[in-house]
Amino acid sequence: MKILIVSDTHRQHRNLEKAIEKERPFDMLIHLGDVEGGDDYIAALAECPTYFVRGNNDFFSDLPAEDELMVEGYHIFITHGHAYYVSMGEERLIQEAKERDADIVMYGHTHRPSCRKDENLLILNPGSMSYPRQEGRRPSYMLMHIDDQGRVEVSQEYL
Repeated sequence: MKILIVSDTHRQHRNLEKAIEKERPFDMLIHLGDVEGGDDYIAALAECPTYFVRGNNDFFSDLPAEDELMVEGYHIFITHGHAYYVSMGEERLIQEAKERDADIVMYGHTHRPSCRKDENLLILNPGSMSYPRQEGRRPSYMLMHIDDQGRVEVSQEYL
C-alpha cells in the first residue's frame, strides 16, 4: 500500500498536481487540512480513496475536524493539529493519540515537516505544499509504504 500524505495546500493546487503526477500510482491520499474548498478537485485528481480533515482556514467546511482510519492493521488518527496547539509542541496531540490507542498520528498546521516516534506512536507532519516554513522553504509531502508483512516505511519528499 502506498499513501500520499499532504497538508496545507490553501487552494494552491499547482504543487499538489506535481506531487500527484510524480508519485502516481498510489492507493490512498490523506490531506491534513487547510484545503480551503479544494477537496472535491483534489479527490477527483487523486483517483483513489481520499481522506480530509478540516483545518483552521477551512471556514464553513463540512469536513470532519479529525478522523480515525484502520489501514492495513494500523490505527491512524488524523487531524489538522491546531486544536491541540501543535505550534507550541506535540504533547497534547501525542496524549490524545495515545488515549485513542493510535499507532500513527498525522497532523499539519505548522507548515514544517516532521517524522518521529514516541514509544510505539509514529508522529507525522508532511509540511506544506503551498507555504512551507522550514529551512529552504521547499514544498513538501510524505509517502507511506506498508509492505505485505505490515512494515511501515515513511519518506519525506520535496518538490
